[in-house]
Amino acid sequence: MMIVFVALIGLVVALGLAFWPWPGRAPAVGRAAVPGQAGRPEPVVPEKMPDSLEGVLTVQLLGGEISRRQYVRALERIAARDERRHPMSVPPDYRP
Repeated sequence: MMIVFVALIGLVVALGLAFWPWPGRAPAVGRAAVPGQAGRPEPVVPEKMPDSLEGVLTVQLLGGEISRRQYVRALERIAARDERRHPMSVPPDYRP
């Protein structure tokens, strides 16, 4: 019981130190922290270009180049194309 109590106190102290607002620490910048851009995401610049079409679409979505609706529609078209090219086959002995 004493070990659990000491571990719990240690966890509380660690969380307190991690989230304490230190004077030298820069404030967290989020969407709500910048007054003029409450609804706009910040552009993301990947360190290396993605290798897949899904990755390119994700970078465009996070960068604000395409909307969420355009992203979902593009993924639907990719899934339909993959289904036409490589249809899933059900084993002959499959019984639901």
